[in-house]
Amino acid sequence: MRRITAKNILLFTPLIALLVLAALCFSAGFIESALHIASNEADLSSRFLPPSTAHIMGTDELGRDVFIRLLYGGQVSLLVALAAGLASAFIGTAVGMTAGYAGGRWDALLMRMTDLLIALPSLPLLIILSAIDLEKLGISPALAGSPRMSLYKIIIIISLLGWTTVARLARARTLTLKEMDFVRAARALGLGHLRIVLRHILPNLLNTIVVATALAVGGIILTESVLSFLGLGIQPPLPSWGNMLTNAEDTIWEHARLSVYPGLMIFLTVLAFNFTGDALQHALDPRRKK
Repeated sequence: MRRITAKNILLFTPLIALLVLAALCFSAGFIESALHIASNEADLSSRFLPPSTAHIMGTDELGRDVFIRLLYGGQVSLLVALAAGLASAFIGTAVGMTAGYAGGRWDALLMRMTDLLIALPSLPLLIILSAIDLEKLGISPALAGSPRMSLYKIIIIISLLGWTTVARLARARTLTLKEMDFVRAARALGLGHLRIVLRHILPNLLNTIVVATALAVGGIILTESVLSFLGLGIQPPLPSWGNMLTNAEDTIWEHARLSVYPGLMIFLTVLAFNFTGDALQHALDPRRKK
């Protein structure tokens, strides 16, 4: 068992910071009630108020409290990142393990499909898919125009396009694992392919998948922010850090803080996820001394 050292604590400081941030964001409703603030109610008489005891980060162009909206925006951005990251990891793991274990035609088919997706320009493709009119797909106008539907749509689109890296890593690791003695022994004992994959290969893939997913989440936050900034992501009144940047664009010279706050949150959160991924890679590396 590895000892807890100051170095290990330092490595996981970004993870602790992310947990604190997530706790704050998902406590936004409680904080809003405690401060007696209605984050979605416009108050034009309180527009662009500077930071004060009543409004920690001031108010925006509609007189709404910026701090509470940042927390609600963090809920949305973190939810998109984590949901899309986990879904992408699931799809990529399934594709990679199937390709690596089955080999032959299945491997060629799945990897060529992966290569095709990698070759496509990701941002233009994301923009095109985000701009699809859901009403033309048979979804009712009320549901298609709801902010919640924009949240689900972004999660689905990013999940369907973001699994390729995990798939390649899972395939490479599976190709190595299936030739190891413990897998050959399980096969010799007559265990079924599904049981071998789930009981012997998948547990040995988890380290790789966890690290890859943690590193990918930061990129997903950036992707969601870009789409929301372009008006194709999370739709108001549901706040996200991306559409908060969009709202601040017109007043960036007069009230720069309105763009600094969400931009800084995006930067720090992505940085923390990347550092967390590096820390997990360091901690889960089997070649490290115990």
